[in-house]
Amino acid sequence: MKWKTRITDLLEIDYPIIQGGLAYLAYADLAAAVSNAGGLGQITAMSLPDETRLREEIHKVKSLTDKPFGVNFAIGQHGRPFEHMVQVAIDEQVPVISVTGGNPKGVLDMVKDHPIKKLVLVAARRQAEKAEELGADAVMVVGQEGGGHLGRGDIGTFILTPQVVDNVSIPVIASGGIGDGKSMMAALTLGAEGIEMGTRFIATKECVDAHPSYKQALLEADENSTVVIKRTLGTPARALKNSWTEQILDLESKLVNFETLKPFIGGEANKNYIYDGEDTKGFGWSGQIAARIHDIPTVSDLITRMITDAELVRQKWM
Repeated sequence: MKWKTRITDLLEIDYPIIQGGLAYLAYADLAAAVSNAGGLGQITAMSLPDETRLREEIHKVKSLTDKPFGVNFAIGQHGRPFEHMVQVAIDEQVPVISVTGGNPKGVLDMVKDHPIKKLVLVAARRQAEKAEELGADAVMVVGQEGGGHLGRGDIGTFILTPQVVDNVSIPVIASGGIGDGKSMMAALTLGAEGIEMGTRFIATKECVDAHPSYKQALLEADENSTVVIKRTLGTPARALKNSWTEQILDLESKLVNFETLKPFIGGEANKNYIYDGEDTKGFGWSGQIAARIHDIPTVSDLITRMITDAELVRQKWM
């Protein structure tokens, strides 16, 4: 079957499957594997220390695939200037950029005169409308099922997606709670023209930086294995439940300030867990889809299986 949507046409990919930005994990090996398998792989820019490392990572992706790929800019979460990193993406003529975690205007203004496709992650209908006004080519809609940073409202992907579809003219990509062919077809049925997956791609062989214990925790997770932290800061985010997140939630229940929470929620604590498997010294992001992850395949096998299962669903109702 053909998997032609406005997203596959826009991004020049075979399947409407996009790999999320995945802070500290989305690098060349994973991105190239996703693109080679027919989706859109991405590398994370703001997890890298400087322009030189970003340029090197872009060059490595290009050496591993001749397919389109993206560079993700998580501009709100790292508290760093982003303009110099966006300029690298422009200079290197990357095919796609995505913007997450903050007001996308600065990034979109920088790339508006360049032939770069622009995706913006949103968590509310009004954000999607604004992204379209600012020049986004498509929006990625993340609901409360998702991993990592979420919207402030408790709206699920499968309510938010059709709400956005009905209120913008650009293509919509659904994110959060999606990790197999069935959930992909559900999202497309609701009007999305593509999906984004983050957590599911962590549990793959090509996500080489993720510690084996992190992947094992995803395999062992059930529907109650994630929690939302950072609500008291106005930046809610979903992570795997462990002793470290219990400490965070305990501190939040006492309404401590950001400076008190900072050592518990920052990048170093995140890296302690995802790189080193330090379960008592850090945390790992995860969406609720972890409950549906039961193996660690190659990216190619995962996408092939997803498409096969999605086609079975589509045939059943034709």
